[in-house]
Amino acid sequence: MNFTSINNRYNSIRNVVYGKNGAVATSTPIAAQVGLEILKQGGNAVDAAVATAACLTVVEPTGCGIGGDAYALVWIEEEKKLYGLNSSGFAPEKMKIEEYEGMEKMPKYGFGAVTVPGIPAAWAQLNNKYGKLSLLDCLKPAINYAREGYAVGKTVSELWQKVYDEYSENLNGEEFKYWFDTFGKMGRAPKPGEIFKCEEMSETIEEIGRTNSESFYRGNLADKIDKFSRKYNGFIRKSDLEKFYPQWVEPISTEYKGYNVFEIPPNGHGITVLMALNILKGLELDKNKEDVENYHKIIESLKLAFADSKTYVTDINEMNVKVEELLSEKYADKRRQIIEDKAVEPVCGEPYSPGTVYLCAGDKDGNMVSYIQSNYTEFGSGLVVPGTGIALHNRGNNFSLDKNHINVVKPFKKPYHTIIPGFLCKNNDAVGAFGVMGAFMQPQGQLQVLTNLIDFNLNPQEALDAPRWQWIKGKEIEVESDMDENVVQGLRYKGHNIKVMEDFMNMGKGQIIFKDSEAGSYVCATEKRCDGHVAAW
Repeated sequence: MNFTSINNRYNSIRNVVYGKNGAVATSTPIAAQVGLEILKQGGNAVDAAVATAACLTVVEPTGCGIGGDAYALVWIEEEKKLYGLNSSGFAPEKMKIEEYEGMEKMPKYGFGAVTVPGIPAAWAQLNNKYGKLSLLDCLKPAINYAREGYAVGKTVSELWQKVYDEYSENLNGEEFKYWFDTFGKMGRAPKPGEIFKCEEMSETIEEIGRTNSESFYRGNLADKIDKFSRKYNGFIRKSDLEKFYPQWVEPISTEYKGYNVFEIPPNGHGITVLMALNILKGLELDKNKEDVENYHKIIESLKLAFADSKTYVTDINEMNVKVEELLSEKYADKRRQIIEDKAVEPVCGEPYSPGTVYLCAGDKDGNMVSYIQSNYTEFGSGLVVPGTGIALHNRGNNFSLDKNHINVVKPFKKPYHTIIPGFLCKNNDAVGAFGVMGAFMQPQGQLQVLTNLIDFNLNPQEALDAPRWQWIKGKEIEVESDMDENVVQGLRYKGHNIKVMEDFMNMGKGQIIFKDSEAGSYVCATEKRCDGHVAAW
C-alpha cells in the first residue's frame, strides 16, 4: 500500500498528515485537538478516543448526542489483538409491535423510535478496561466546551439550520419543545463562528464522568429519562436502562488481496462490507481506477451484499442464518454469478445518509482505536430530556413492522444498525483504523476507500478525496459532480440510472490513521466533505 504518493488527480485539498507520538482524526478540529491534549497528558489511544467522542456530542450535536449508540474496535499493541465493543441499545420492554397498529413503518421522531442509548456506557467501558486516565479526566474538555462555549463550524451550522427548519415545520407536540429550548434557543441554528454553550450538557457529562456512567443507567439521569418518558407516554423506563451493559464481541473479518478487513458483527451492518469484498475479490479489476468496468463491478458487488444484509441482519441472537454462512467463499461464488455486463436490480431497502460521527486514534505505544457513535438522524428523535442536554436517538426507526421480517420490532431486541467502525490488518499486525460516516452510506464508503487503497494504490488522503458514488435503490446511483464524465456515461450505458450530485454532504465523511511500520510513524487523513481535522504530534 502506497502511503506517500501525492497528486491532484482527485482534488485532494490536503496532503496526508504524519505523527510520531500519536494522532487523532475526526470531523471537527476542536474534537481532534481535545484527543491530542489527552495524549499529551499521558493518556493512551483509548483515553483520547473517549475524550474526542465526548467532545463531539458537544461541538457536533448534529452528528451525535449523549443519548445515542456506539461501537469500537480497539487494537492492543502489546497483545497484537483486536477487540470489538458493541454498545448499541435494545428496544424497551414496552416497545411491542402492537403499539404501532395502523402504521406502515416505524416512526422517525418521538418516543416510538427511542431505544436504550449506549454511548455513555461505551465511554465508561472503554475507559475502565483499557484507559490510563480517569473517565472524568477524559470528559473534562467536553465539560468545559459545553459550559464555556465554542465557535460553531460551518458544516455543523448548515446541518443544524436544516434540522431546525424541519423540526419547526414537522414537530408540533409539547414533548419536542425541549429540543428547541436546548438547541434552538436562538430562534434559529447558530451561524458559523457564533458561540454556543449548553450548561445542562456540561452538568450531565460531568455527572457521567463522576459516576462512571452509572447515573445514566441506574441513578439520577436514568430517573430523569424515565420521568420524561412517562409524562409523554413513551416506552423507555429506568428498568430498561438498568438492564443495559455494553458487550465485548469478537470482530468478524475477511481476507481481501493480502489484507484482513475487520468489522463489528451484527446487529451492525459491517458484514455488508465483508460480503461485498468477498464477491469482488473473485472479479478482475483494471489497475486504472477510472475504468468503467471497475465501477460497475464494485457497485454490483455492493448491491448484492446489501440485499443480503437488509434481509438477514438484525440482533445476532435473532438471526436465522449464521455469519459464517454469509461470509463463506462458497456463498460469495454463488452471489458473484449474478453479476452481468449490465446493472441488475436486487431486492433491498432505500439507503440514505443521516448524522453520525467517526474518529480514530493512535498512541506512541501502537495502540489504536476505531470508534463511531450516532443519534441516527442528525439530532435523533427530536426529544431532549429536560434540563440535561441529552438528545435521545431514534435508532428504533430501523426496526420493521412486518411480522414476518427478521428485523421486526420486539422488546429487548437490538435493531439492524448502520454505524460501523473498520480496521485493517496484514500479516497478523495492525495497519490501522478507518471509517466513513453516514448510515447506509457507511459500507459503501468503506468499500470505495478500501478498493482505492488496496486495488488502486492511492494514499489515504487520495482514497478519501476520490469522487464517490452511492447506491440508493434498484439501479439508482448518485455520483459526485467531480466524477469523470466518461465514467458517468459508461455507467449509464451499462444500465445504471445515474444522478449527478452537486452537494457532497450525503456521500459520507471519513478518517484514516494507519501505521507506517517502516518509517515508525502514523499516516493520517481526513475528509474534504466536512470540517475534518487530524491532530498529530
